Amino acid sequence: MSNSIKGGDAAKRYLKQLAKKIGEGKKLRAGFFKDATYPDGTSVAMVAISNEIGDPKRNRPPRPFFRNTINEHANEWGDVLAQGLSANDMNGDAALRMTGEVIKGQIQQSIRSFTSPGNAESTIAKKGFDVPLRDTKHMLNSVDYVVDEGNE
Repeated sequence: MSNSIKGGDAAKRYLKQLAKKIGEGKKLRAGFFKDATYPDGTSVAMVAISNEIGDPKRNRPPRPFFRNTINEHANEWGDVLAQGLSANDMNGDAALRMTGEVIKGQIQQSIRSFTSPGNAESTIAKKGFDVPLRDTKHMLNSVDYVVDEGNE
């Protein structure tokens, strides 16, 4: 997109048009949403946060897959959004959806690659393997994103 804008009023009009095209007030949220549940009705978000911060009452250590994603990738998300805007003729919804897909994949990759701390011996005996965060893969498959108007 190459435009030549001269003069304060013309620049203001152009920026207003651009903001309208991109979509003001849009918000991208990624993670686990209230409609995601296990077959028994347990909230996936509650299981995710319990894993993320740990649960001392149940002798579960923190497994910060979500924080790891943020620490490793947050500095990339602005560039991903900019690329999405450029690739989609400044369409904010399309760019946010593209960015959401990237973040969703990064969260899922963090879950897939998480290894330490490992599972307790009793958990390994029950599951038959030592792979934290991926027993049924339900949490992994529940990662999602949503683009909304920013008022939720």
